[in-house]
Amino acid sequence: MSTPAPDAMPLMPDTLQWLPADGPPAQLLVLLHGWGAAAADMAPLARALQRQFPQAAVLVPEGFEPVDTGLAGRQWFSLAGISDANRAARVAAVLPRLAGWVRAAQDATGVGPQATALFGFSQGAILSLELVQQHDGLAGRVLSFAGRYATLPVAAPQQTTLHFFHGEDDAVIPAAQARQAIERLAALQGDATIDIARGVGHEIPPALVQAALHRLTHHIPHRTWAAAMGAVPGLAERDPGCAGDGDDTRH
Repeated sequence: MSTPAPDAMPLMPDTLQWLPADGPPAQLLVLLHGWGAAAADMAPLARALQRQFPQAAVLVPEGFEPVDTGLAGRQWFSLAGISDANRAARVAAVLPRLAGWVRAAQDATGVGPQATALFGFSQGAILSLELVQQHDGLAGRVLSFAGRYATLPVAAPQQTTLHFFHGEDDAVIPAAQARQAIERLAALQGDATIDIARGVGHEIPPALVQAALHRLTHHIPHRTWAAAMGAVPGLAERDPGCAGDGDDTRH
C-alpha cells in the first residue's frame, strides 16, 4: 500500500504506519521527524521506502511531547536554552523511552533488531545516533539525515551500520558535524558512510532519498564481511573493500 491504512489496526499508538499488502513484515523501518514537525512530514520518505521495500513495516511515531514554544508541532526534547553543555543530558533523558518504543515495535511486527532500521531527520537523527550508542545492535542500521551526535562517540557501534546524509548548505546543523562524526567513527573503526548533497540545506531532498536507497541495497555491513571472512581460512585479515569505508560521496 502507498498510503497509511486508516482501517488497519494500529500497531503502535500515535504512529503512522505503512504495512505489507500481504504477509508478515520482513523489515521494520522507523522514521523519527525533526523538532516542530509531525509524523506526516516524513510521509514522502515513508512512501519511497515502502515502494522499495514492499514487505517492510514503516512506522512513523509522533514526537513524545508538544513543542514548548507555543507553536504547533512535536518534539523529542526541548530546544529552549539548548547548548553544548546540556544537549547530551536532554537527549539521554528521552533514550530509555525511545528504546522501549523500538522494542515494542519489534515485538508488534515480529521483526528482529538486525532487520530494523532507524531513519532520523535533524532532532530525530540525533536521537537515532545516540540510541545505538547506548544500545548497540538495537537496530541494524541508522540513517541520519541532517543530523549530528549530541557528543562525539568514544567507541563505535559494532552491531549497527551508520549512514549520514547531509546538505552542503545546511545552516541549522552544518555538514561539518556529519564530517566530524565520520572522521571520529573512522578512527574508531566504525562502519559508516556519508553522502553530501550540493546546493541543499536543512531538508531531505530526492537526491539524498535515492542515496539512502542505494546504501540500503548495496552497502554490505562490515560485520557481515567479517563473519564471512572469518569462516574461510586465510581471509580473516583481508580488507573487505566494498564493505564501506566512510566515503564522502557528493551529489
